[in-house]
Amino acid sequence: MATPDKVAAVEEITARFREANAVVVTEYRGLSVPQLAELRGKLSGAATYRVAKNTLTALAAKEAGVEGIDDLFVGPTAIAFITGDPVEAAKALKEFSKANEALVIKGGVLEGNAISAELINKLADLESREVLLAKAAGAMQASLVNAAYMFQAPLSKAARAADALRAKQEDAA
Repeated sequence: MATPDKVAAVEEITARFREANAVVVTEYRGLSVPQLAELRGKLSGAATYRVAKNTLTALAAKEAGVEGIDDLFVGPTAIAFITGDPVEAAKALKEFSKANEALVIKGGVLEGNAISAELINKLADLESREVLLAKAAGAMQASLVNAAYMFQAPLSKAARAADALRAKQEDAA
């Protein structure tokens, strides 16, 4: 029989699943309360980190329409609900797990698709959205500069040819 507390917890987790751009499921066995607080601080702005009961989380994921992660809800589970940049949150989780081996990234969901821990680590290795956008803008600008040069080249060649012809005529006269 469901208690009102459990129903409320499932509703809250369901809402978080629906609001999140991505979700990362972790195992936190062996982490102290100060370490969890440190991790929450590193994730602030990009994600919220919540310890949750596996059965309630599985029910919430099912209600939210999230599939393919039921097998991750084993052992002590905590979930990072990412509402900001998924790359930034993945980097924070990966860096923290390197410093604290007790944090194990199990897998997650990105844009409705289940992803493995390896894919989350690859996501963490990507550059931030701002850096990627700056690189794309630089590449587009370089293409425009090359195009402008190519349009000016025939005109400058014609001007140099006319100038050489004029100089040749002045020398002949």
